Amino acid sequence: MFQLRPLDAAVPIFQQLQEEQAPVILVNIFQVAEADIPALLEAWTSDANWMKQQPGYISTQLHRGIAGSTVLMNYAVWESVAHFRAAFDHPEFKAALAQYPSSAVASPHLFTRLTVPNLCVGP
Repeated sequence: MFQLRPLDAAVPIFQQLQEEQAPVILVNIFQVAEADIPALLEAWTSDANWMKQQPGYISTQLHRGIAGSTVLMNYAVWESVAHFRAAFDHPEFKAALAQYPSSAVASPHLFTRLTVPNLCVGP
């Protein structure tokens, strides 16, 4: 199973899960040993297919750093924190976390879109 390291130590994912906000974007940064990337991809694919079936799920996209990087980033859109929390806390999802390689470090964090005039459209 992977290790969990907050992306923001002042506001870890477990604190964010207590909020009621909609919609939200999950960004999860994975750092993993090169040899374990296939195992991480297999575990992530299984989780993503399970999450895809959960209420409130909208979409996901996995990215990998270039130039030999072993950092991967998952970007997932959810209708609300409540929907994500229900999936994240589900016993079936928690049991599946054991499939991730032990070299993996995950840093999940929830975000909301911002409005910046002439650049970004918020919620």
